[in-house]
Amino acid sequence: MSSIADALRERTFRYGLRIIRFCKGLPDNWIARELGRQLLRAGMGVPGNYWSACRGRSDKEFIARLAVAADEADESVLWLTAITQSGVREDFEGKNLLREGQELRAILAKSHRTARENRRRRRATSPTLQLAKSPTSEGSP
Repeated sequence: MSSIADALRERTFRYGLRIIRFCKGLPDNWIARELGRQLLRAGMGVPGNYWSACRGRSDKEFIARLAVAADEADESVLWLTAITQSGVREDFEGKNLLREGQELRAILAKSHRTARENRRRRRATSPTLQLAKSPTSEGSP
């Protein structure tokens, strides 16, 4: 695995740990518990799905897992925004965590787009696919 992928694995894991600590500090009421539960699931889904993407399976699965990791990052940003803007918890850590979630969302979304484009390019230039598209192969038995 590349050093960039390793660094992103570490970064997503640290994000998940920070989400856990942040949720532990939420007030003990039903609204905060529900928001925290949603945030915890989405926040831990970021490293879980990114790590799964990095396991070296097919291109198709890699791209799908990256998409899920980006979706989870997006959802965690939603819950962090709801928590901070509703006043459930307004502090430096919440705003800092929100910024990190936004950065991870952007990185993962861009990685997903790049992986999809690279796959399309590889398929378009693949000799087997070119042979299948050639006019001489259409009428052959």
